[in-house]
Amino acid sequence: MKKIPVCILGATGMVGQKFVELLLDHPWFEIAALAASDRSAGKPYKEAIKGAMQLPDPIAEMKVVPCVPNIPCKLVFSGLDSSVAGEIEEQFAKAGYFVISNASNHRMDQSVPLLIPEVNSSHLKLLKPNSGAIITNPNCSVVGICMALKPILDRWGIEAVQAVTLQALSGAGYPGVAALDILDNVIPYIANEESKVESEPLKILGSFEDGKIVPYPMRLSAQCNRVAVADGHMACVSIKLKQKASQSEILAAWRDFSSVAQNLDLPSAPKRPVVYLDDERHPQPKLHRNLEGGMSVSAGRLRECPLFDWKFVVLSHNTIRGAAGCAILNAELMVKMGYI
Repeated sequence: MKKIPVCILGATGMVGQKFVELLLDHPWFEIAALAASDRSAGKPYKEAIKGAMQLPDPIAEMKVVPCVPNIPCKLVFSGLDSSVAGEIEEQFAKAGYFVISNASNHRMDQSVPLLIPEVNSSHLKLLKPNSGAIITNPNCSVVGICMALKPILDRWGIEAVQAVTLQALSGAGYPGVAALDILDNVIPYIANEESKVESEPLKILGSFEDGKIVPYPMRLSAQCNRVAVADGHMACVSIKLKQKASQSEILAAWRDFSSVAQNLDLPSAPKRPVVYLDDERHPQPKLHRNLEGGMSVSAGRLRECPLFDWKFVVLSHNTIRGAAGCAILNAELMVKMGYI
């Protein structure tokens, strides 16, 4: 197939750079434009970014353009910060672009799919034909949690979830958390994070009925912590089921979990969406965040919970599976299903 030209908004930030990295050799998409703030516009991309990212000459020398909807492509990936993303993404959508966003601004809008292809591809039915749209991927911790919950929820239902997250430094963006704050330390607060982890899964795991998303009826409590890890968000999860399930049944549900993303053989889709690790010391960010190019979620330590039914640990790569990689997979699904 002829490659589809794409633009990256917020291309100079951490998520924007991850978009560039993942799209450089993508079989379906090619980077046609890199857009960022006015202070970067007009500069060669290599001069506008911070860090030592290795780039081929065509991308390194590509001039950064402003974030205005006059770019010659219809598919836009947004790595914009939430402080500016809302209005800019709306402008592009109104101009007929498909905006696949990593920002939080529009995630809970009733007309916007909050999408994980393995979990809720049916939510693309929210989109109107022949119209631009915003499609969002979830909070970077929520992706891993929802992928672990989905095969359990489908078979036995879930009444309540309690999650404690241990979130990597890269989730704070650049320059991130000051070294003197995070070295030899854990910070038990991430602004606005707990409300996202408590609300977004209800929409993602909800059902599409009569043209709208009906949230999944479960209770969810979250506590979010920043830890001194470069990449990889971990969550310690306890669940109360609607129907009883054995440990072997839950392990089989994770093992057999597949979806439209795997059935359509999308380029970024992991062969195993959830990988269970038997060693009681696993998963660990250093060892497992890059499974299947960072697109698989790893789980471990499934055991009985004295308060609920079961508890386990789940790990996902926050800038790949939880950000740029998820957005690219969303776009691949939309191409294959005929939306793009």
